[in-house]
Amino acid sequence: MNYLSDSEYESYGMEPSTPASLVAAASTLINTYCRRPTFAVAQYTERIRIAPERNNLRLTYLPLAIAQGASSPLISGRARYAAPRRGEDTTLSDMQLQIATAYQLPGTWVDVDVSTFDYFAQTGEVTWLGNPLGLAFNEMELTYTAGFAQIPDPIKFAVVQIVRNAQANPALNVKAGTLNQMRLEYFADSLLDSDVQTMLAPFAAQKVG
Repeated sequence: MNYLSDSEYESYGMEPSTPASLVAAASTLINTYCRRPTFAVAQYTERIRIAPERNNLRLTYLPLAIAQGASSPLISGRARYAAPRRGEDTTLSDMQLQIATAYQLPGTWVDVDVSTFDYFAQTGEVTWLGNPLGLAFNEMELTYTAGFAQIPDPIKFAVVQIVRNAQANPALNVKAGTLNQMRLEYFADSLLDSDVQTMLAPFAAQKVG
């Protein structure tokens, strides 16, 4: 996906004659640097470990986005039961252990109703109500949608800067009209200069689970 259409070239300070292939290459470099397949709204499936005694996790790709026709960015999920942990209330802990053992729950994956989950689109945090018996999960797999319905301006300006850097690099020979993606990746350090990195920093995916 090109993050800058040809009709936007002049608005963002780029020559109208700039090859679309160069814009596409810059867009791909941005995806690679930000560790995500696209900035458009897309579907992801992610498995994340859950800290003991916690009923929340944080998803990697942001912002969470509601796809057309949907009511939530969370599509489906399943989770794995953890072994009960002994706390201060040993009576409750023993009861949890008996229930978990009787139904062979530890290590078992079960479907979860994501429609009951709360989420925060900008941070990717997802929370859910704890089990009434105190039985917890230690891992969860969620399918969700995330991305931007409209590509943010910093991404577009980053495309422009990468294109300018490529045009200023004689080794890339951009004027020849042929672009090799591997060659562009080889010069990624010079193309993704400090200005570009600053623009992209808020959008890089951060794996936290």
